[in-house]
Amino acid sequence: MFTLFENAQIIDPDRDAPFAGCVLTRGDVIAEVSQGPLAAPEGTDRVDCAGHFLAPGIVDIGVKIGEPGERHKESFRTAGAAAAAGGVTTVITRADTTPPVDTPEALEFVIRRAAETMDVRLHPMAALTKARAGKEMTEIGFLADAGAVAFSDGDAVCTNTKVLSRALTYARSLDALVIAHPQEQGLSAGAAATSGKFATLKGLAGVSPLAERMGLERDIALVELTGASYHADQITTAAALPVLRRARDNGLDVTAGTSIHHLTLNALDVGEYRTFFKVKPPLRDEDDRRAIVDALSEGVIDIISSMHTPQDEESKRLPFEEAASGAVGLETLLPAALRLYHAGGVSLNILFRAMSLRPAQRLGLPGGQMQAGAPADLILFDAHAPFVLDRFTLRSKSKNTPFDGQRLQGKVRGTWVGGENVFTA
Repeated sequence: MFTLFENAQIIDPDRDAPFAGCVLTRGDVIAEVSQGPLAAPEGTDRVDCAGHFLAPGIVDIGVKIGEPGERHKESFRTAGAAAAAGGVTTVITRADTTPPVDTPEALEFVIRRAAETMDVRLHPMAALTKARAGKEMTEIGFLADAGAVAFSDGDAVCTNTKVLSRALTYARSLDALVIAHPQEQGLSAGAAATSGKFATLKGLAGVSPLAERMGLERDIALVELTGASYHADQITTAAALPVLRRARDNGLDVTAGTSIHHLTLNALDVGEYRTFFKVKPPLRDEDDRRAIVDALSEGVIDIISSMHTPQDEESKRLPFEEAASGAVGLETLLPAALRLYHAGGVSLNILFRAMSLRPAQRLGLPGGQMQAGAPADLILFDAHAPFVLDRFTLRSKSKNTPFDGQRLQGKVRGTWVGGENVFTA
């Protein structure tokens, strides 16, 4: 019933810095968090953390799992194994599957398969419009009753303003969260890179960073009109940040996230047309990357996600403009985020606020906390352990990571979900 994690550096996202202490769990919840030694009941299991960091499990918004139509790219079983190894204790799945998750029956399949095959928690998003086509909204009420935690068409941006306005109005009546991908589709269609000198020299079709700002401006105007709860899945440019700040200042229920790839990589990493660096939206200039890191530290960017998008070898081994977008990230989210910590730009507590606490709060989930009564979803990691990433060791079916061959620091030593050990290095 009891497990005592002792000799740990504890990360509480509600605090400013880690502290030495112990955590006692009872069953599937945290019983006590102590600064210093802690007396435990007789028969308690003990875990010596060896001075490593103990933190709430990561809540990863925006994970794509291929089942059923693209099971060769990622299954629930392989995604669950990758999540546990990466310290992700709660997976929030996207609706952009084949077929899309736009009916209660499709949602029930996701929940059932996850329960059968995954050791981590899973909460699904559902599509905002039928077939993600932007023409007719889904049965948001039925889908919410069936277990959807948010509604999103992903990167299939709804260009019909009337349809989107009606969907936001209906979502508002049900207190449902809408997650959008801010982008002006007319400008971004067919783009493979961010416009600028690099894209021009490489002969790549580019999209202006202003396309993100224009898409966000439209969405914020509709949020102001409808009063809906809104989350921007990826803010990646400095140009979009004033729009976001203005929405907050006006009291709108608006939050924003970004992907780990846009926080740690820039447009020049594409190099000689390396398709594993092709993501959506495209990697940005270094000035934009730094602006987003600063916005994360200020709390303007609320959430960091992996935007885990598995693609098979055939879809990536193509000319850059023809190659599929996306990168896997469940196992690399933590060590990539620790790059920001080791560079001295972002503290561990800010990182776990954005990877654990805030995503859980935004979705109304109980995780992401390090306090008595919270779920015993914990990760133990050595922030300083160095390694060179070999993509073929990843547990995901697809191996399309931009960090292949790169030197990283930070290894997960153990993952617990509801008090159960689901991964040990």
